[in-house]
Amino acid sequence: MKVMISGGSGFLGQALTKSLLEDGHRVYILTRGAQVMPGATAVKWDAKTTAGWGHLVNEMDGIIHLNGKTLASWPWTAATKRAFHDSRVLPGLALAQAVLEATQRPEVFVQQSGINYYGLSGDLADESTPPASDFLAQLAVQWENATRSVEDLGVRRVVIRSAVVLNKKGGLLPLMALPARLFMGGPIGDGKYSMPWVHTADWVGAVRHLLGDPNARGTYNLIAPKATSSAEFFRVLAAVLHRPYWFPTPAFLLRTFLGEMSVLIVEGRFSQPKRLVESGYRFQFEGPHEALTDLFG
Repeated sequence: MKVMISGGSGFLGQALTKSLLEDGHRVYILTRGAQVMPGATAVKWDAKTTAGWGHLVNEMDGIIHLNGKTLASWPWTAATKRAFHDSRVLPGLALAQAVLEATQRPEVFVQQSGINYYGLSGDLADESTPPASDFLAQLAVQWENATRSVEDLGVRRVVIRSAVVLNKKGGLLPLMALPARLFMGGPIGDGKYSMPWVHTADWVGAVRHLLGDPNARGTYNLIAPKATSSAEFFRVLAAVLHRPYWFPTPAFLLRTFLGEMSVLIVEGRFSQPKRLVESGYRFQFEGPHEALTDLFG
């Protein structure tokens, strides 16, 4: 299988690329100059247009759109929020245009999105829950909409709404683990809100599962099946790191220090991977203890 990936130089893209290469697939990484994993093919692009690379879509079996500036970018100024939008939507539009221009279109298009599509509060959400109106939810809506047009071209499109992907070398986990490492771990706020997460291995496994299943189309939540509160998650994290869990952090302090970015840590809606489980995927890491022990143990 030939697969083209945008955002392939990030920690998720690298993990997915490694998995695909190990199974003998050919991987093409769209990049503006970053190094790509040995074995993969670097394809130069500007993340805005199809110039210089669009013709390669004719050779692809699948496209995976992961491009997007990490939300772990402090502070969330107006310029940063614009970068969140542009780094997701503009590459998506370029990929959709390349599919439109292709004479031989790919079989499948996988579109990354975020579990915050459902908002930061409310009842247990699944794939049928409508989007919320806050910034992160609407960012996810625009991210997804950028490539929706490929469906009208007959391409099977899969949208993956990802929770926080746990990886000790990238993403939000190093920031989340910092208080515990400094012996200041403890509950954040009342600790009752959701801590949405998924282990990197399950993120890769789920993407591979959906990429290869010809019946998979539409939206899938990539989130661990065991609903986890913030208090439970950080209690387990402290235990795995052999640190005390005693130093409570009032939510208002994080809001004061992190500003709007604090919603990633002090708010969250419980969600479930209903369609992913129904599709036959089996999680390697269902609960936080197994996942964090694997990462830090």
